[in-house]
Amino acid sequence: MTPKIARFLAADSPVCPCLVFDLDRVEANFRNLRRALPLAQIYYAVKANPAAPVLERLVSLGSRFDAASFEEIRSCLAAGALPADISFGNTIKKAAAIRAAHEAGIRLYAFDSAEELAKLAENAPGAAVYCRIMVENEGADWPLSRKFGAEIGLARELMLCAGDLGLDPCGLSFHVGSQQTRTASYEAAIGRVAMLFTDLAEAGVNLRMVNLGGGFPARYRETVPDIDDFATAIMGAMTAHFGNALPEMLIEPGRCIVADAGVVASEVVLVSRRAKDDPVRWVYLDIGRFGGLAETENEAIRYQIATPHDGGPAGPVAIAGPTCDGADILYQRTPYRLPIALAAGDRVLLEGTGAYVTTYASQRFNGFTPLAEHYL
Repeated sequence: MTPKIARFLAADSPVCPCLVFDLDRVEANFRNLRRALPLAQIYYAVKANPAAPVLERLVSLGSRFDAASFEEIRSCLAAGALPADISFGNTIKKAAAIRAAHEAGIRLYAFDSAEELAKLAENAPGAAVYCRIMVENEGADWPLSRKFGAEIGLARELMLCAGDLGLDPCGLSFHVGSQQTRTASYEAAIGRVAMLFTDLAEAGVNLRMVNLGGGFPARYRETVPDIDDFATAIMGAMTAHFGNALPEMLIEPGRCIVADAGVVASEVVLVSRRAKDDPVRWVYLDIGRFGGLAETENEAIRYQIATPHDGGPAGPVAIAGPTCDGADILYQRTPYRLPIALAAGDRVLLEGTGAYVTTYASQRFNGFTPLAEHYL
């Protein structure tokens, strides 16, 4: 939690649940990433946090943007981004969304199937396109490999076909999974994409770009490698496979830019036990999986939780949200311990919640109002 957030919480005591977000931390994270990977163009993954103040700050820093929908494209343009600085990076797009993006001046699009390629040729003629290939997501707390990516052989065929359809097959991409904790995953993926890159170049395809995706992790409860560790691994692998003829490099960071810039303030609704002698207390918060903490599914993302009683005697807890849905459990297997003194009415802070929280929040499930947002 940053000093700016701490001062705001102390002075304003905002109604819970709410997200309090420090824009200066976003700027610091962006500058640190640009320092670590100066040869890579940064395309911020808008889906991580699409709030206008975040986009406007990043535009002022010279960021580019990876958009998952035409609505996100529209938000980027409203924040001052140029069409040339936006990639339509979702491989699953409606034809109407492609047409709208093309009419708005967007020229860079992702795909991973023949059907999507045909839609692009029809609705964004002449556009630059890049094929997302399938790679392993081992080491990622939030894997993405089951839904996206073409197998190498198919990707080769699609890239050869793209030129015949009047498109510009400019590059290849991959994604090693969100909250990736292994630098070796990038090295393996770069090796995989480099082989196809060389093959296609020899076949006459004018490739110029490799999009390394996102996945750079944020620090939650566990220690993760530093961005410099990932940068060393990435540049080592790129140099090993491409030598001095490095292609243009794109990266799509989201979580590592905004996660630690946000804190969710939540109120304890109830602390209870299921049995008289049960050592595990159930702590119910006024925010749960349906209120924005969807990444706690399978207890994948494990947030650090601060309470006003930290430092006192603690015991094991299960942590859940306030709704009447039995799936609204945040942590039951992860060994969380919270102070024995914790009681209903206490305010707790879930740290590192600047990414993938506000946009996951439901629209009044059980009647609960989506969490408020404060950008400082």
